[in-house]
Amino acid sequence: MSFNTLGLHSLLLDALTETGYDTPTDIQAEAIPHILNGGDVMAGAQTGTGKTAAFTLPILHKLLLSEDDGSSNESSIKRVKALILTPTRELAQQVHKSVNTYANKTTLKTALVYGGVSIKNQIDDLQQGVDIVIATPGRLLDHLYNQNISLEHVEYVVFDEADRMLDMGFKDEISRITKKLPSIRQTLLFSATFDESIFKLSKRLLNDAVLVEVNQRNAAATTVEQVVYNIDEDRKRELISHLIGSKNWHQVLIFTRTKQDADALAKEMKLDGIKAESIHGDKSQGARERVLEQFKTGTIRALVATDVAARGLDIQNLNYVINYQLPYIAEDYIHRIGRTGRAGNKGLAISLLSVGEEYLLEEVEAVLDTRLLQQWLPGYEPDLTKKPTNNRKNTKSAQKQRAGRRAAGKRTGNRSQAKR
Repeated sequence: MSFNTLGLHSLLLDALTETGYDTPTDIQAEAIPHILNGGDVMAGAQTGTGKTAAFTLPILHKLLLSEDDGSSNESSIKRVKALILTPTRELAQQVHKSVNTYANKTTLKTALVYGGVSIKNQIDDLQQGVDIVIATPGRLLDHLYNQNISLEHVEYVVFDEADRMLDMGFKDEISRITKKLPSIRQTLLFSATFDESIFKLSKRLLNDAVLVEVNQRNAAATTVEQVVYNIDEDRKRELISHLIGSKNWHQVLIFTRTKQDADALAKEMKLDGIKAESIHGDKSQGARERVLEQFKTGTIRALVATDVAARGLDIQNLNYVINYQLPYIAEDYIHRIGRTGRAGNKGLAISLLSVGEEYLLEEVEAVLDTRLLQQWLPGYEPDLTKKPTNNRKNTKSAQKQRAGRRAAGKRTGNRSQAKR
């Protein structure tokens, strides 16, 4: 199958040809026809499988048809016809870049709306008139409150990474935004993982939706090799620096659970001679963008991140992901390791497991529905005579954290920093 067989507008096909894309991925081949048919769609796909194009291309196609048949009044200021919501700034930037790539042969205009940067430029863009808005919930609500934007003419709405939106406590924001949308619209919900909370959300947002799943539910990408090393907690940093240095790895993405751990680990790795920086919700948008650019260009070898970065990083040749700590929310594991093995490339995901953290691995395995082999790396074998740290006490708090984020939409962790 080629993109030509999907019936997309010629201007979109020209843009795809220019970028070197000729064959749709599985999620694109399955979802695009349903979206073109006009019905609501709930789609599940692993990260790195091309889901952004799966919803962007058919929306652009429909907007172009409206222009071609004259139903769009080009003499008046453009009205927002499509809204794409993402949970993080990084993902919003990534989606915006993709939309502009596919629309570069058209006259369609886009606006990027997220927090951490000046709101004035965004107001200017919106006042000039745009067809498509890519936004994070918090900043979009700011614009709605100040009447900088109207959603009354929106025809297409996308909730991208819907599971992450719930994890980050956006339930209330989603409800407030939905009230500003027309009741008659086409709604698309895309998520890398499905659970009961996602299906509950879909019943509120979607009408008679088609369910599209191209992989085993909540599965990790088959292109990613997963390795679990048992190691003492106080030797994790030493092992990471050893792997990066001895194997001459570049562009290694490392995940921690907290902002403090991310900063501390990056600092210690610098002392090991590894060029490393941290990225998380407390960093300013400018600082985050600078660090990401340094990471992409190879100026720094290791990027230490919290889960705020798990959904927005799109680095085509990222080969290595390391879980310094497994996440409290097991589904986040899939999104972390999904930063590698993208677009059919091979990737390696290493998780470091110390005594007392076994329950976190068990929860990951339950989500994956598979066992991950635990092994020792020669020279870094765990000391079995040590008393285990009391990490188990975090189990109940982690479970409450997950339930609270998804069920109640309350403020937790670094939500207020990440959402805007």
